Amino acid sequence: MSTVNLPPSPEQPPRKPRVAVVFGGRSSEHGISMVTAGAVLRAIDRTKYDVLPIGITREGRWALTADAPERMTITERRTPVVEELAESVEGGVVLSVDPANREVVYSERGSVPKALGEVDVVFPMLHGPYGEDGTLQGLLELSGVPYVGSGVLSSAVGQDKEYMKAVFISFGLPVGPYMVVRPREWELDESAVRKRIIDFAGEHGWPLFVKPARAGSSIGISKVNDLSGLDEAIATAQYHDPKFLVEAMLRGREIECGVLEFEDGPRASVPAEIPPAPSHDYYDFEAKYIDSTPGIVPAPLTPEQTTEVRRLAVEAFNAASCEGLVRADFFLTEDGTFIVNEINTMPGFTPISMYPQMWEATGVPYPELVDRLIQAAMRRSTGLR
Repeated sequence: MSTVNLPPSPEQPPRKPRVAVVFGGRSSEHGISMVTAGAVLRAIDRTKYDVLPIGITREGRWALTADAPERMTITERRTPVVEELAESVEGGVVLSVDPANREVVYSERGSVPKALGEVDVVFPMLHGPYGEDGTLQGLLELSGVPYVGSGVLSSAVGQDKEYMKAVFISFGLPVGPYMVVRPREWELDESAVRKRIIDFAGEHGWPLFVKPARAGSSIGISKVNDLSGLDEAIATAQYHDPKFLVEAMLRGREIECGVLEFEDGPRASVPAEIPPAPSHDYYDFEAKYIDSTPGIVPAPLTPEQTTEVRRLAVEAFNAASCEGLVRADFFLTEDGTFIVNEINTMPGFTPISMYPQMWEATGVPYPELVDRLIQAAMRRSTGLR
C-alpha cells in the first residue's frame, strides 16, 4: 500500500533528562547524606528533569525509595535512615555496567525484574567512604553514566586527608603541621606511635586534634588538651577509620570558600567565616548540624584577603583535578597567612550548609546551583578526560 498521501506521524516530544539522586550509604555520614539529598530533591526543577531517588542502606543495598524530601530531615536531634523510605526491605536497584545501556532495573526476590528506564545523570549525594571517595565514581565510569562532582582520583584524594595534604604540598599550597598514623604502625607498636605524637606535641604544643583520615562532617574528631586524653581520642578516630591524623592547633579564624564549575572553568564564591561556637569547644558535628552554628556570609575580610582566599580555593580545586564543586576550608592565622585545611568534593548541601549559602551570597540561588551542577555533569563525558 502506498504511503505517499498519508499524513506524517506526529513527533514524540523529547523526554526530560532523568536524574538519579543517590544518597545514604555505608559511612558514618549516612544520615547527613539523606538530609543533603532531601534539600536537593526539593530544589530540582521537575518541569525540566525527571527524578529517580535511590537510597543506599547502611549495609550497602541499593533501595528504591519514596520521593519524600519532607521525611529527610533532622528530627529531635536524630538523622534519618534509608530503610525508613525504602519501598521494600528486600528489593534492590541495579545499574547496568554496560556503557551502551543506562537502564536501571528493580528486582525483588520471587518477582520479575522491573525496568525503571534509563538514567542520564547521577547526582551522588553521598558523604564519606563508599560514595564520596571514588568508589561510586568508579562504578559510574564503568556504567558510562555522567555524574555530578569529581572523578575517581580527585574524589579519592579529597577523601583521604593524608594524600590530600601531600598533593597540596606538591603544588606549593600552604598546609599546617600534621602527622599520619597508618593501621600497621599502630598494630605493630602502639608505644612508638604514642612517642611520635608526644614528640610532635613537644614541637608544636598542645592542644592537638586527632581525626579519622577518611571521614567528614567533623565526625570522629577530638581536641586533645594533654596526654591524658590521647588514647580516648585515638579510639574515637579509629572507630571511624583505622588510619588517623594528628594535627597541630592553628590559632586563627576559620574561613571557607566554595568553588563551582562554570562553562568557562571553576570560579570561587565569596568566602564565609565560621565563628567560634558558643556552646562547643570547636566546630564539631553537633555545632554544624544539630545546633546549627551560623556562619558569617560574606566573611569580614579585607578586599586583598578575599581575593587571596578565592585564588587559593581555585588553586586547591585545580591541584586535585576536581570537577563540579568543592568547598575549600582554610585557617587565617594570626600573622595573616591562609593555611589550607582541607577540601570537600561533595560538601554539605543542606539549607543551612555553608556551600549553598556562599553561592547564594555570590548571586547563584540554591535551585540554580543544583541546575548548574547537573548541567556541568551532562556536558562532561565519562572515561579519560
